[in-house]
Amino acid sequence: MSIGAVLADARWRARLTVSEVSRQTRIREAIIWGIEKDDYSACGGDAYARGHIRAIAHAVGTDPDRLIQEYDATVRTADDIKELVVLHTAAATRTSGRRGRLAWTAALGVAVLAIVGWATFHVASAAGHASRSTAVAAADRSTASHHHASAASAGRGTPSPSPSHSTAAPVPPPVPAQALTPVRAVASGPGGTATGDDPQNAAMTIDGSRSTAWESDWYTTADFGHLQSGTGLLLDMGRRVTITDAEITLGGFPGADLQLRAGNVPVLADLHEVASSAGPGGTVRMRFTARAKYVLIWFTSLPPDASGTYQAAVHQIVLRGQP
Repeated sequence: MSIGAVLADARWRARLTVSEVSRQTRIREAIIWGIEKDDYSACGGDAYARGHIRAIAHAVGTDPDRLIQEYDATVRTADDIKELVVLHTAAATRTSGRRGRLAWTAALGVAVLAIVGWATFHVASAAGHASRSTAVAAADRSTASHHHASAASAGRGTPSPSPSHSTAAPVPPPVPAQALTPVRAVASGPGGTATGDDPQNAAMTIDGSRSTAWESDWYTTADFGHLQSGTGLLLDMGRRVTITDAEITLGGFPGADLQLRAGNVPVLADLHEVASSAGPGGTVRMRFTARAKYVLIWFTSLPPDASGTYQAAVHQIVLRGQP
C-alpha cells in the first residue's frame, strides 16, 4: 500500500473524518486529502510533507517512522540540506538583563582585540613600507645622478624624472542591505509546523501591514503552562540568502524571551540560534550575519497580557541582507 493509502485506511479504522484530523493536527483539509491521494504538491516542500505525514500518522494511530522511510525512498527530492554557515552573530538592539550585558561585553572584547590586531599589523606594515621606501628613494637618487652625469657628459639636457605609479587596488564600497521578502510564513511549535499556534494568521506578519498580527495561544504561565518549550513563526526565504538584520514589531506587553534561529532545514533542532533578546517590547532589531533558507522567530518565554495570562503577538517582520 502507498503512504496515502496507509493513512487513509488508518483514519477509516480510527473512525475519524478529515475535518477531525485537520483540527487535531492543524493541517488544512486540502493538504490531508492530497496526501491520502499521494499528492504532496500542496505541502510546500519535502520537509513540510514529512512533518505532515508524521503528524497525520500520530493522529490516526499508525507508525510514522515506516511512512517517513517510504517517503524518503520513493518521493523525497535531493534537497540541499547543508548546515547553516553563521558568519557573525550579535545581540539585539534592545536586549536587557544579565544575558544581554554578557553578550555585549563579549562582543566588545572581540572588537577591542580586532582593533589592537589591526593597529599592530598596520604599524608593522608602515614601518616596513617606510624602510622599503627609503631604500628605493636612495636607489632612485643614485640612478638619477648617474643619468644626469651621463647626459651632461654627452651634451644633453637633464632628463625628466619618470612619473610614479600607484599599485594599490581601489577598495570597493560596501553593498547596502536590501529588503528580503519571505515566500511564506507559517506557525511553528516544538513538533514543527503541525503544532504551531494561530496558524491561520501567520502570513499576516509579512504582509507589510502593522495593523494585523499573529498571536500565540494564551497560557497560564510565561513558560507555556509547563506544556511546551516554545512557540514561533517559521519564515521560508525560498532559497539561501545572506541575512544581516531582522526587525520585529511586537504587540502587547514587553517581557518575552525571544530567539532568532536560522538554517537550511525547517526543523527546530537544525535551526541555529543567531541572535536573542530578553524582555523586548515594541520594535526589536537584531543584527547578525548568516546565510540560510529558513528563519525561525522563536519565543522561549511569553509576556503577560491584559487578562492575567501570557501571550505573544507579532505584527510585522522585516528582514534585510543580500539575496
